[in-house]
Amino acid sequence: MAVNRPLIVLLGATGFVGSAVLRGLAARDVRVRAVSRRAAPVPADARAEVEVHTADLTEPGRLAEAVAGADAVIHTIAYIAGSTTWRINEGDSAAERVNVGLVRDLVAVLRDDDRTGPPLPVVFAGAASQVGPTDKEVLDGSEPDRPKGEYDRQKLAAERVLLDAHAEGLLRAVSIRLPTVFGYGPRSTARDKGVVSTMVRRALAGEPITMWHDGTVRRDLLYIEDVARALVAAVDHVDALAGRAWLLGSGRGLPLGEVFTTVADLVADRTGKPPVRVVSVPPPPHAEPGDFHSVTIDATAFQTVSGWRPQVPLTEALRRTVNFCASGAEEGLS
Repeated sequence: MAVNRPLIVLLGATGFVGSAVLRGLAARDVRVRAVSRRAAPVPADARAEVEVHTADLTEPGRLAEAVAGADAVIHTIAYIAGSTTWRINEGDSAAERVNVGLVRDLVAVLRDDDRTGPPLPVVFAGAASQVGPTDKEVLDGSEPDRPKGEYDRQKLAAERVLLDAHAEGLLRAVSIRLPTVFGYGPRSTARDKGVVSTMVRRALAGEPITMWHDGTVRRDLLYIEDVARALVAAVDHVDALAGRAWLLGSGRGLPLGEVFTTVADLVADRTGKPPVRVVSVPPPPHAEPGDFHSVTIDATAFQTVSGWRPQVPLTEALRRTVNFCASGAEEGLS
């Protein structure tokens, strides 16, 4: 007798995080509906049955179509403004429509749905920066949320919509607050616009790596493939995780000066040229307070429940990123 494999709907399947999640899901014995504005590339060796679903989810009725029949939803959609995913001007209605409005729409769809059985699991990719500026260097999830930047305010608002819907019994919500995510693997299909890969590109171009501080500011950096595994693990452990937000991180806050020096050395190894300089420059006008605060994330709570652990050491993740960029594989990515 054939077994009906569960259907996991992945929203944002061509994004930086979503594309990595798709690669992880494709290796599993499940059905996947990969939802995005443009067609998502499906791994040639996919074990999963992957349905590519293209749609502008801001259009009426399209979200309901996208999640119809789902056994779980992973929400990785984020509004991209310019060259980054987190710099949003206050009052940006287009960003709010995507970052918050689509979550409200999802709740409305489920409210009108006549599905039977337990509430739909929804795993949401949030941001550790939602907490806002804090005097604590090591975050463990107990901190009150006081976001300052518009992106963080919007991500927090979306998270609260989901958690309120969970409390109402409409769905089972899990929010995974992501740290600074970076990197490429050999099969990457979406561009990393974060600071680490930006500095890799600068070094490959022979330009100095620049910092807005003296290099002692610490960041908890997590490789994209480890992030994808965490979001998939959240689906596997939704019963134990549902109803709250969980911090994700490596547990190590590393001085960015040291990280960028490692980048310069890895690029030098790849190109055979001397390492580029790592220099401090004045911060630009759009710099935010959080840019100068050190962050380390204690993800023990999530690790204990899910069994997830980061698997790729930082230097290896940086080396993979350098090799991907140096090979020209970034060309054609969006």
